Amino acid sequence: MTLDTSANHAVREVLAQMVADGNEVGVQVAASLHGERIVDAWAGTADPASGQPVDGDTLFNVFSVTKAVAATALHLQAERGLVDYDAPVARYWPEYAANGKESVTVRDALSHRTGTPQMPPGATPESICDWDATVAGIAALAPIFPVGQPAYQAMSFGWVIGEIVRRTDPTHRSFRDFVAQEIAEPYGIPDLWIGVPEAVEHRIATLVDALNMRPPPPGTALEKALPFEVRLAPDIFEQPQVRHAVIAGVGGIFTARSLDRFFAILAGGGELDGKRLLSADRVAMSGRMRPGGTLPDPVFFGMPMPLSEGGYWMYDGQSPLTLAFGSETAIGCPGAGGSLGWADPRTGLSVAYCHNRMSGFDGASLVGQAIRTALGIA
Repeated sequence: MTLDTSANHAVREVLAQMVADGNEVGVQVAASLHGERIVDAWAGTADPASGQPVDGDTLFNVFSVTKAVAATALHLQAERGLVDYDAPVARYWPEYAANGKESVTVRDALSHRTGTPQMPPGATPESICDWDATVAGIAALAPIFPVGQPAYQAMSFGWVIGEIVRRTDPTHRSFRDFVAQEIAEPYGIPDLWIGVPEAVEHRIATLVDALNMRPPPPGTALEKALPFEVRLAPDIFEQPQVRHAVIAGVGGIFTARSLDRFFAILAGGGELDGKRLLSADRVAMSGRMRPGGTLPDPVFFGMPMPLSEGGYWMYDGQSPLTLAFGSETAIGCPGAGGSLGWADPRTGLSVAYCHNRMSGFDGASLVGQAIRTALGIA
């Protein structure tokens, strides 16, 4: 592996300063340009209690960054002619048509416009570990917003997209096995875990919650979409049963190296190392703004969300969650507490930012700027 000395050095300095200032505890960054690794850097501690340092093999919870993997898996099924974006979800998953969802299309589901951002009633850590029970509960939901109106599927996205993938897979593999066998293994991505095996658990960094989460206001769409009982916090997502479960929207546990390599496929217009996963046209479609654009999102109290019709986030120069992208042609996904991964097909740059201190600090933007400056990329 040949690293770009200037970019790697710049990122190492930024990471060391973040840790020294107390803005990060443990952090890991990888970046590639046209599929070649240019940054491989880390700093801080993986476990504050023991003092175990972060290294290149440390695994991190990345929460909603996982949605990018889910969306890409569905695009692969479309690439193979097994999914039509404009077909009703119910064509592939008949039970989903219940209670007024018969008109919801696959494109609606990808772009968070199903009208059903909520989780099934009574969600618990145990229930979200049961794929079949959770998708049955989601299939039975009734829309709480008009179909076609943006309403962020904070947790449910992964099960909706993942079940479409599973239903259209000729061998009906679990979503975990589909990702492992169709994306991770062919492209040499060893640590793209959606449901970790026990053998790697010791490598997972301990989460530090600096967000001080409190229950959402009762009766709000946020309370329904992100129930406090299954909050994106250490006391839930460090439970062994949750770590082992297939939670396709928020359950990813990755290294920055593996996350960067995944995004390098998208940065290459769907191709990496001479192997094509998606067509360049499909990746380009995934970078177009969704119908409804950045209309205020009712789940997050009217915050505009620049989401693409392909299921990724976009850069609009305003959303604090995608400022790190620094380019209108970049696509990616942010995760609760500040994890981030993105790809820019125009420049060929991919970047992964993984860490264990969940906060509002935007370290990814500092890293993104350092990389672009070192490379002279505008």
